Amino acid sequence: MKKPPKSSSGIPKIVTVLSVSPLAEDYISLRAVFNRSKWNLHKSETLASALPTIRKCEIGVVICERDLSPGTWIDMLEALKLLRVAPPLIVTSRLADDRLWVEALNLGAYDVLAKPFERDEVVRSVSLAWSHWRDQQEVPAKPMTMNAVRTAS
Repeated sequence: MKKPPKSSSGIPKIVTVLSVSPLAEDYISLRAVFNRSKWNLHKSETLASALPTIRKCEIGVVICERDLSPGTWIDMLEALKLLRVAPPLIVTSRLADDRLWVEALNLGAYDVLAKPFERDEVVRSVSLAWSHWRDQQEVPAKPMTMNAVRTAS
């Protein structure tokens, strides 16, 4: 798998997304949306196969089916939190109700998308998530000032 071209700051210029789902129709639907763009779409069917892809391909957004086998989107979210700059996670489900949406956002997911996918919703959500990830890449960690150290004591 080839890494996307980078800007002068070293941040990828092309939206690169990983679809994590054991359901072939998820990838096929996303591929149909992405075919109308210059975005890169990778696929993994399991959490175990997703993590090496995320590291190797500089994935900027992960779109993950609620139910993986084994595991769930929560396992994916926990694995992403271990990365230096985690790509935002978008959870997908045929049963994307208010309960899933609240749970996902409270635990740290970026968004929830209902299936079947609506092109405009996928483009909006992925665009915003990728911009968020890109902005995280551009902001260097700020060193603590002496005032912050004093007030923290």
